[in-house]
Amino acid sequence: MQLIATAAGGTAAIFFVLAGIATVTKKDFSFLGKFLTVGLVVILLAIVANIFLNIPAMHLTISVACIALFSLFILYDVSRVINGGETNYITATLAIYLDVYNIFVYLLRLLIALSGRE
Repeated sequence: MQLIATAAGGTAAIFFVLAGIATVTKKDFSFLGKFLTVGLVVILLAIVANIFLNIPAMHLTISVACIALFSLFILYDVSRVINGGETNYITATLAIYLDVYNIFVYLLRLLIALSGRE
């Protein structure tokens, strides 16, 4: 139960800091779009490779990379909403929700692996 609370607190901290940065700076982070797409493809390939290789260190590396990638997705998605690049707020809400959900899941996986309970 404590790991879930820690992951939720970490996810909330990441979200509020990055959403605050995107809101306060009003900088357009749309230049991250292509980088994020390539990063997502690379991570998906790494996940598929790790299914067959089953390397514990690769599992940790994938978790850290996913946390970093979806943190950048929060910057990108909040920036699109703030700067008017996204006009469909249902799609924008779903995108931000998925960013937060993925950060929570991968942070929880990382905390479980580091605590030695897996």
